[in-house]
Amino acid sequence: MSKNNPDADVAFIAALAELLNKNDLTELSVKREYGENDSLDVKVVKQANVIHMAAPVMQAAPAQQGFAPASAPYPSAAPVAPIEDPAQHPGAVTSPMVGTVYLSAEPGAAAFVTVGATVSEGQTVLIIEAMKTMNHIPAPRAGVVKRILATDGQAVEYGAPLMIIE
Repeated sequence: MSKNNPDADVAFIAALAELLNKNDLTELSVKREYGENDSLDVKVVKQANVIHMAAPVMQAAPAQQGFAPASAPYPSAAPVAPIEDPAQHPGAVTSPMVGTVYLSAEPGAAAFVTVGATVSEGQTVLIIEAMKTMNHIPAPRAGVVKRILATDGQAVEYGAPLMIIE
């Protein structure tokens, strides 16, 4: 904290936390310079609420005489498919900035693209509003829109997956 006014630093940090919540961000880092050898480095992180649930306990059925299997007392679980991270998909279109996603040019207008639509490289697929500026996001490659991951009016962060084009 600043050597001069720690109360102002606390107010600054509280304002950053409010900004984090207001814009649905998960992390915010700021460095505030006060002068030579006097600065404030702040990193505000919002932790997701994690709900812990106990797994159901499976009981083995009582073995009948002469028919007892020579295996473990618990049945084997079916293989679980790994959870897919859309950002890691090779056809993912990710957000180049923090902002608000719009799927059409104006409210009530038709969406730029829909699932199943064929797009060409450079074609506008959506808009991201950042600081009152509408930024047209082009398709990085030609292909077919397989999934649209963002919703109209959704706040997104840098690198957030927006859609899948294959």
